[in-house]
Amino acid sequence: MNNPILKKILLAVMLVAIVGVIIYINSTKAHPSAAGTGAAAPQDISLMPPSGGAGVSTTAQPSGSGAASGSQAPSAALAKIAADDKAAGYQPAIEIANPTGFINASSSFKLANLIGKKVILVDFWTYSCINCIRTLPYLTSWYEKYKDQGLEVVGIHTPEFDFEKDITNVRAATKQYGINYPVILDSNYGTWDAYNNLYWPHEFLIDIAGYIVHDHIGEGDYDTTEGIIQQLLQQRATALGASAVAIPTSVMNAPAPDLSGIGSPETYFGSGRNQYLANGTPLVDGSQTLAAPSTVALNNLYLVGNWNFQSEFATNASAGAKVIYKYDSLKVYIVASAPQGAIVQVLQDGAPVTAANAGTDVHNDVMTIGTSRLYNVIDNHGVPGEHTLELIIDSPGLQAFTFTFG
Repeated sequence: MNNPILKKILLAVMLVAIVGVIIYINSTKAHPSAAGTGAAAPQDISLMPPSGGAGVSTTAQPSGSGAASGSQAPSAALAKIAADDKAAGYQPAIEIANPTGFINASSSFKLANLIGKKVILVDFWTYSCINCIRTLPYLTSWYEKYKDQGLEVVGIHTPEFDFEKDITNVRAATKQYGINYPVILDSNYGTWDAYNNLYWPHEFLIDIAGYIVHDHIGEGDYDTTEGIIQQLLQQRATALGASAVAIPTSVMNAPAPDLSGIGSPETYFGSGRNQYLANGTPLVDGSQTLAAPSTVALNNLYLVGNWNFQSEFATNASAGAKVIYKYDSLKVYIVASAPQGAIVQVLQDGAPVTAANAGTDVHNDVMTIGTSRLYNVIDNHGVPGEHTLELIIDSPGLQAFTFTFG
């Protein structure tokens, strides 16, 4: 072929064909998630029909009492539950993502292994959060009450502060609060982000088919949540062909504490969120020397002495430093730590606290700060009201994170 024009045309056709083949091959490859990071997208883990069929896989084996040993989950019953869930608009549960530690569970723990076998309560919490702490008696009670009937509680411990990333600290907290169910450390916020969560505490109830059928933010409504747990356990028993006789029908007669009398907001010391700092410059890192105020306004934070502000906490740099805060509530808590230990004298309305108003961590008007945790400073044992709290610190090195109220 000696025609140069024809040669160029044929060459162009061949190049187009080669490019087309390359594009086709690339289109059949897996691509990174939409986030563009290459990380896997959140994994939905509801029961799904096997490929080529309309039923649910029958390979899931029920565990615990309430189901015959070695029996297979009836696929038709589970398929019906899954179909009803989907029609109702419920979303599939999402798998634990990027865990950083495991307590009361092996490193192979996955929610997917419970779908088709258990009803699951997923609880987002962190151990220094007073709201989370007040929910724990209900969660631990439900676990002990219903675990043999098919309930699994899974705590997702997502830290608010860096010290809550330490598995040793979390282990100590789970022991302190009597938690025997699995706790998964979520220090990198993998599961928190996968669930688009924004709150501590936040509970999600997942039925046997793997759909989130109820969630609750914060404290309260415990009777409602327990009633739904019972309904889901009844549903599970029916689907597995098991007896539902053993499932309790009563709910805990323990109303949530009345929090309506709390008139003070959570108040942070660290420069990342200390907008209530009244006698210094808020939201700024570094050292400040602060003088005692002439008047103390409600819900304003006053620090006296030399303080070093970091994002999460403020540290006193000298002995005799003070914290002054006028609050409106029944109880006062502080999240704090002191690596070298610190003795803090506690005064209320200008006088040392007594048994009538001291919190559980205060003895003879003195509170000893050591490990990183929540400390109960004040308990007025009566009607909430306005009082001025004063903390006098005996030595440098106390790390103050936040005041919370109850």
